[in-house]
Amino acid sequence: MAEYLYEGMFLLDSAQFAADPEATVQQVLNILENAGAQIDAHRPWQDGRLAYEIDGHKKGLHYLVLFRMDGSHMAAVNRQCRLSDGIIRSLMLKHPRVLYDAIFETLSGHEIQGSEDDGSPASEETETAESTEKEEAEVAS
Repeated sequence: MAEYLYEGMFLLDSAQFAADPEATVQQVLNILENAGAQIDAHRPWQDGRLAYEIDGHKKGLHYLVLFRMDGSHMAAVNRQCRLSDGIIRSLMLKHPRVLYDAIFETLSGHEIQGSEDDGSPASEETETAESTEKEEAEVAS
């Protein structure tokens, strides 16, 4: 099965988050981990008044999670989000490697250390630059 890179935006109940932030966040992370997701980064995004009332909620906290997961498990994640009383709404976006890495760097403040065989353009550029430096050093000596 193919592993994809996802950005998940979860609209959480502000009152529940204010009362117990760790438990509310852990509820979201548990849904993802139970589906086999590897979570790379997560953080609160924006808390405030909603543009319109959703299921009686006038305020909400947007919580952003970057994760990797087999796409076949997405239906289970969506189902669990709908069943959760702490999650008002959720949205999952599948991203290409370049965009995912840029979002990760923004959230965490440092770069993802990719494996050599991930096939990403960034790792290919790094390998090319390293081999060019080695060749120049050999020619100079």
